[in-house]
Amino acid sequence: MKRILVFALAILALVGRVRADEGMWLPMFVERLNYVDMQKMGLQLTPEELYSINHSSLKDAIVGLGSTPKPTGFFCTGEIVSEKGLLFTNHHCGYSAIQKLSSVEHDYLKDGFWAKNYSEELPAPDMTASFLIRMEDVTEEVLGVVADTMDWQARGKAIDAKIKELQEAASEDGKYNPVIKGFFEGNEYYMFVYQVYTDVRLVGVANSSIGKFGGDTDNWMWPRHTGDFSIFRVYADKDGNPAAYSKDNVPLTPKHHLPISLDGVKQDDFTMIWGFPGSTERYMSSYGIDYNVDTFYPIIIDVFGKQLEVMDEFMQKDDAINLMYADNHAGLANTWKNFIGQCTMLRKNKVSEAKVALENDFTNWVNGKADRKAEYGEALPNLQKAYQDLGTVAKQLFYPSLTIQVGPIGRAAVFAGYYMAATSKDKEMLEAATMELQGMDVDGFFAETDPQVEHKTFAEMLKLYRNAFDANELPEFYTTIIDKKFKGDIDAFADYVYENSFFATPESIKAFIAKPNAKKMAKDYAFQISQQLMETRVQAAPAYLKAQTVVSENDHVFVKGLREYYAETQPGKSLYPDANSTMRMSYGSVKDYMPADAVHYDYVCTANGILEKYVPGDYEFDAPKRLIELIEKKDFGPYADENGDLIVCFLSTNDITGGNSGSPIMNGKGELIGLAFDGNWEAMSGDVNFEPRLQRTINVDARYVLFVIDKYAGATNLINELDIRKSEPQPMREEVEE
Repeated sequence: MKRILVFALAILALVGRVRADEGMWLPMFVERLNYVDMQKMGLQLTPEELYSINHSSLKDAIVGLGSTPKPTGFFCTGEIVSEKGLLFTNHHCGYSAIQKLSSVEHDYLKDGFWAKNYSEELPAPDMTASFLIRMEDVTEEVLGVVADTMDWQARGKAIDAKIKELQEAASEDGKYNPVIKGFFEGNEYYMFVYQVYTDVRLVGVANSSIGKFGGDTDNWMWPRHTGDFSIFRVYADKDGNPAAYSKDNVPLTPKHHLPISLDGVKQDDFTMIWGFPGSTERYMSSYGIDYNVDTFYPIIIDVFGKQLEVMDEFMQKDDAINLMYADNHAGLANTWKNFIGQCTMLRKNKVSEAKVALENDFTNWVNGKADRKAEYGEALPNLQKAYQDLGTVAKQLFYPSLTIQVGPIGRAAVFAGYYMAATSKDKEMLEAATMELQGMDVDGFFAETDPQVEHKTFAEMLKLYRNAFDANELPEFYTTIIDKKFKGDIDAFADYVYENSFFATPESIKAFIAKPNAKKMAKDYAFQISQQLMETRVQAAPAYLKAQTVVSENDHVFVKGLREYYAETQPGKSLYPDANSTMRMSYGSVKDYMPADAVHYDYVCTANGILEKYVPGDYEFDAPKRLIELIEKKDFGPYADENGDLIVCFLSTNDITGGNSGSPIMNGKGELIGLAFDGNWEAMSGDVNFEPRLQRTINVDARYVLFVIDKYAGATNLINELDIRKSEPQPMREEVEE
């Protein structure tokens, strides 16, 4: 008997070709570089349906989230999911706007928020939505102003002037926001023309105990059980054009919106992610990696870790302080843990060693011809020396730069201009400086700050600074003030500053502005410290900036040579540029992974994991009572999988980075199957080197998003607005020999 499982064999043949695919690709090149591979893996859309400047296409549903009316980059990505401008993004992407809309009485981070109609939707502070109209190659125009006789600084000035000229011409008198950026370390330039909508409103968000479940402990970790989504709406004037907030504005009718699939995911299913990845450094040299791991990252980990420690102490005891610092804490914590992960995994995954091997091959290729050696031969040695120079001065620059931002010394630094004018003999300069004092927003200096948190942070930063250096490397005030007058007791010194410095309270600053006095400033300890920290920073800055310039110039040369090297030695290899907050597409598949010997991680996790992690009253692992009840009853409605379980998150092999947060992850039909929100710990080196065996994107499943909206929040008005689809089951046809 011969049996041919027609449908099953077709699927198996497709699965066999699915693989992790490295790269964050520019949409205008997808047809030429990626389309055939994507088709083989399961893409069912045409190139025109993906990216078109003349017709509606998938790119028209992808939104860059910014904080200004003319953003040059985006902090997150969103996607349009209805004909009425409804926008999905991550919970942590909406976090800042939601915090600003909250109060102790109406804490939307803690309690959630769901608008029942348009009139209840809340204007989101400082959030804008940018739609890409088109992108174009402007390399020839931009580099046409560069002459061989120019040094690196002159080259940069000429390029900047040309970019400004081209952007102004493409803006059409302010209708659009054109942004030109360099690619491949300034060897190519592309222009992105955006239409920016400034009226964006909060529609719905679940409690942080859903949207941030697992907190910092679970950040970057798998399995993950975080409902990381929030919902906004884009508004326009009656003609569909961007307009400032007005009650007369109407929901935007988009060119394209994403349908949402209830089909779920299976191992090896095709996936693609579109969005605005922020920054990668895939062409970084081994010297840059060593500098980051050995010098730069440890400084940031040291400082941010201490600041988070102080915040945590007070945030967990006081709801008002918790709300006040929520956004700041989230940003610091994410960067802090990211840098810890990068330090760990760049070493564990031997990324520097891999770069050294490439650099050796590149050097051998360069030395093979005299003209190549003349053009590229000094790039790597110059980079080695420049990073050594950066390492020499980094601590002397970054510790004072980070410390001077804290509390009274941060505010004192703002008054340095007045002091300089007051101690000079220039009357006009003094008059201008005095007028500037009158216009200062003193209350703004203290916005979203708590005296207790600030006071302790001030003391802890001074301790941290002292412990980071030998005694002879410290600013003079440690010896002449803290040691001499306070017997080395930094806590006692901090208490004195907060009791006596006029930079400690808004009232005392306002009193000083009403009657400014340079002699009084000179005696103030906060001002003395700020002056010494600025002087330390000023002394270190020239050497640091000089080394950074050498790095930029030689990165440009190295990458130019590297592209030629690959073109000659690996002609079939397609190169993609580093992420720089411009629209990119990545594709891959749903896939599990093995992070270590005998350890296997499934590609999905279910709501059962929420019950397993749930700790009532815990800062990170508490969960709403109603959510727990629904999970215990398995009351998942149409959002359960075929086994009756509720999938919360799933893994894919897509290549993403920060800025992709909130990006849609779609199936081969262009339907939304989830929202990308994180990477995994074992591949934290991924911004520098893609790790195909380990690198995974963590996505919140679209069905869990719909479950929270529908079954948990009861926001059926939103469910009814969405285009929700489910495929009919396909029978496994078989042919039996007669």
